[in-house]
Parts: sequence; structure tokens; C-alpha cells
Amino acid sequence: MTYQGEKIDTKVAAQTGIGPTMLVAIEQNFPTNQRMINDPLAGEILPPVYRLIVKATRLPMLRNGMVNLIEKQITGAWSAMICRKRYIDEKVIAAVQRENPLKAIVNLGAGYDTRCYRLSDLANIPTWEVDQPLNIKAKRKGLQRAIGTLPSNITLVPINFVEQEIRPVLQKHGYHGDRKTFFIWEAVSQYLTESAVRQTFDFLAQAPGGSRLAFTYVLKDYIEGKNLYGEEAFYKRMVIKDKGWHFGFEPAEVAGFLKEYGWRLIEDLSYAELSERYAEPTGRNLPAMKIERVVYAEKDE
Repeated sequence: MTYQGEKIDTKVAAQTGIGPTMLVAIEQNFPTNQRMINDPLAGEILPPVYRLIVKATRLPMLRNGMVNLIEKQITGAWSAMICRKRYIDEKVIAAVQRENPLKAIVNLGAGYDTRCYRLSDLANIPTWEVDQPLNIKAKRKGLQRAIGTLPSNITLVPINFVEQEIRPVLQKHGYHGDRKTFFIWEAVSQYLTESAVRQTFDFLAQAPGGSRLAFTYVLKDYIEGKNLYGEEAFYKRMVIKDKGWHFGFEPAEVAGFLKEYGWRLIEDLSYAELSERYAEPTGRNLPAMKIERVVYAEKDE
């Protein structure tokens, strides 16, 4: 399968859509003062077997065991997946509350993310959630079970990222790119080749001035195997065996890359910095992931 001329196995990315939301759902079983994020909807939209797992983790022993299991796969994964969502939540809310607010949200690779359903500040913001058809179908089913009728301001957009371009698909579903938009691109870039990443930024380059972008990326030296940060087993699985991860950035190169497409870097944060903001205040002893970072940027006027 190709993404505009590049080979990409989209199945690997599709299979990761449930994981982060399941972690967020389990997080709701921690006492209120120990939670890094509040999301009562996360556990409701998951498929039945995952809801059973979440229910079982109401028991502290099983809940803590699940955290330990995730941490064995990759150090810092638990806080990383939750803290990055909390960070993006805050940026989206700030963007729609400001004096000259953003007027639309486009979530590229939305998975089972719930922010546009649970954050009251976003209730009337036109929103497009874009993902592979299989994920969109499953999410629609979960939402209908959890909340009934989908909110009228949200459009679920199935797309074959291998064969279709983002702009015409979004236009077909009512997004014409003529309003300031908040773009979310969470946990996607590492699954693409550089060519595919640049094609996504070709789309983002056409956004109106003042639009905002939040996205995550994996470190380039990890993708290339030059520095494994103690995560050798995960590297062998994701990069060597599954061939799921292809692309990474060097932090020093991010600002220049964004500038090529008319975007200005505002923040490029490590997960240690996110952990300091959101995990440490809970009093839980959670390590920070070293191989991934989160970016916040603004489109030039």
C-alpha cells in the first residue's frame, strides 16, 4: 500500500486507536485528586471487551497492575498518553476562548478521542474528526451507544490515508478551510514517511492565518536507531518487526520545518515537562517518556 508514492502499512496505526482512550478510561478509576485528566466518556465509547477491562480496574490492585504492565512495554507511556491529551485540551480551550477565537477544529487521526464531546467550551465549534474508515465506524457505534445522537457540530470523516488526499475529502464533508482552525495531529506522524508528513503539511500550509496546530512526534535519533533511550525492546517491535514507525524530528529542526510551511513554533515540550505540569501534582510516582515530544504552533497571518 502506498501513501502518495510511499509504502505505509496503515493497519499498525489503526490498531493503536483504542489504547490511549482505554488508559484515559482506567485513569478515571483513580481517586479524583490523583487523576491527571477527567474524562467520564472515555470508558463509555470503548468496545465491550475493553469496557470490561476498565471496569475490572476499579480494584486498586488491578489498576496499579495495568499501569505497571504498560510501563514495562515502554517507560513513561502511562503519563505520556494522558498528559499529552491534557495539554492539547488546554490549548484548544484557550484558542476558542480568546478575543479572536478559532472557529473550527480538525482532528487528524482522531481515534477514540473524546475531547470534542466532553469539553463544554467546544460544544458549538464545528468539528471534523478524520480517521480510517474502520476506526470511524467503530467510534460512531461507541458514541451512539454512549450518548445517543451525535452532536450536530461534529462530523466524522472516514478517509483512506493511503489513497485519498485530506483537503478534497474534508471539502466533501463540509470543511472548506476558510476559517481559523485548530488542527490536532496526535500520535500520527511517526507512522508516516517523510514524504507523507510533508504532504500533510502541504495541506496545513493552506490554513488561514492565526490557525493553531498541536501535534506529537517521536525523536529522529530513536527512529534511526542511533539512541534507543533504554527502550530497545519497543524499538525492535515498532520499528524493526512491525515496521510501524518511520519518521521522527530532531527538536532543533522543528521550528525550521514549520517555517517552510508558514507556521511559527510556540512550544516544543518534552514529556518530562508535561509530567511536571500534570503528573507530579497528583503525587503519583510516574516516569516520563523520553522518546516523544509535543508541539504547539501558529499559522502566520
